[in-house]
Amino acid sequence: MNSQMIKFSAVIQQNREMNAAFIEFPFSTEELFNKKGQVKVKAVFDGNVEYRGSLTKMKSDCHILGLTQEVRKKLGKTFGDKVSVSLSEDKEERVVEVADDIISVFNENPEAKTLFDKMSYTHKKEYIRWIEEAKKPETRENRKIKMIQMIMDGKKGI
Repeated sequence: MNSQMIKFSAVIQQNREMNAAFIEFPFSTEELFNKKGQVKVKAVFDGNVEYRGSLTKMKSDCHILGLTQEVRKKLGKTFGDKVSVSLSEDKEERVVEVADDIISVFNENPEAKTLFDKMSYTHKKEYIRWIEEAKKPETRENRKIKMIQMIMDGKKGI
């Protein structure tokens, strides 16, 4: 890795009353990354759970990194638990893999494809994950149609 690896321990904190978690980044992003705003990072929690996310300032004194439910499940940890973190700045371009059947739907709806291509990585990922999580083929088909409608209606995400 070309950027430095930063290691620290943190306590998983709950975001208000929501089932949302975060950890505080105990260093200055300005000093480490030369950035005051959002910093894209690759993180490894407890030495084995990998995650790509962003350090962000959320009305907090320091930058924070969100921990998805999926990450917490893999760690077997929850609010109040300690986690070890190794992270580095993520300079790779983030690309969302789009399955062939979804590409076909976009080919039939070029205007929707253009709008989709302009969306942020996170919004694209939300749409694709929503379709991929469908358990039945007919649900997947319905979601592809619905996604095109939502994109055409200007909805950025699910």
